[in-house]
Amino acid sequence: MTACKGKEKISLSGEEPIELEDFIASFELVKPTIEFNDAFLQQTESDSLRISYTIFTQFVPDSVFSKIIGKKIKPKIYALKRVEFEKQEIYLFVKVVHGEKKLILLLCFDSENNYLASLPILILDDNPNTKQVSGIDRRFSIFKTTFLTKSGETFGEGREVFVFSADAKQFILIMTDALDDKIKDIINPIDTLKRKHKFSADYSNDKMNFVSIRDGTKPNTINIFIHIEKNGKECTGELKGVANFTNSRTAVFRQSGNPCVLQLKFSSYAVSLKELEACGSQRGVKCSFDGYFPRKKETKKNN
Repeated sequence: MTACKGKEKISLSGEEPIELEDFIASFELVKPTIEFNDAFLQQTESDSLRISYTIFTQFVPDSVFSKIIGKKIKPKIYALKRVEFEKQEIYLFVKVVHGEKKLILLLCFDSENNYLASLPILILDDNPNTKQVSGIDRRFSIFKTTFLTKSGETFGEGREVFVFSADAKQFILIMTDALDDKIKDIINPIDTLKRKHKFSADYSNDKMNFVSIRDGTKPNTINIFIHIEKNGKECTGELKGVANFTNSRTAVFRQSGNPCVLQLKFSSYAVSLKELEACGSQRGVKCSFDGYFPRKKETKKNN
């Protein structure tokens, strides 16, 4: 995976095709933890780190820029660092610059040098009251942290954690704590129930869209409470009741006299909801309960 000992380092700034092994070896190999912040994005990078658009797109599809910069735009790209995970995945960090748009992009390759996925882990914003720190830790979890600061003091912290799924061949969000996380502002009627079941937890996308799961009265049941507010509050909904497990990771809410049938599929990191029968009596007509909700880390309460 690395260049032969004594082999001259290949320049990435040219236009002629190069070998993928040389492309990867041009990134400095480091061990995690490694992190980047806003101040780093503001720095001017050396031209020796420049990757030509031609060479970059020889190995990475140009579609990685479409959503974050725009189509048919050729930004400046700089090679940063390389991290290798037990001869399985190879992670490459690149800095991308187009005008005022600056970001750190994480690329993932497999041990056979095949490109797998990308993830923007830090995008420079124009908010003077936020500071961002992103990177990869020793457990190879990718983190994105945002601090809200005023007059040098930190008032809030938001965090997202991703891992790479070899099966799905993509980065998966496994934890989120929103910067303005105030789920407790909404009264959760099942919050005080026991949470000994392996799937009993809070799952959320933000403070107004969440799923609470608590222990049921029987081993094959769980209590559920769901609250959603979507499309600028054009659609809101709540659902409270009991769901029965149909297999080890799937539960279904079905209640006599209620047309709503809702499926909950659990993983170690999230719960996915799918309406099997319309649940319009519990929410607005312009949306549904369908969605993916990452599991929140439980906050230890002081006695």
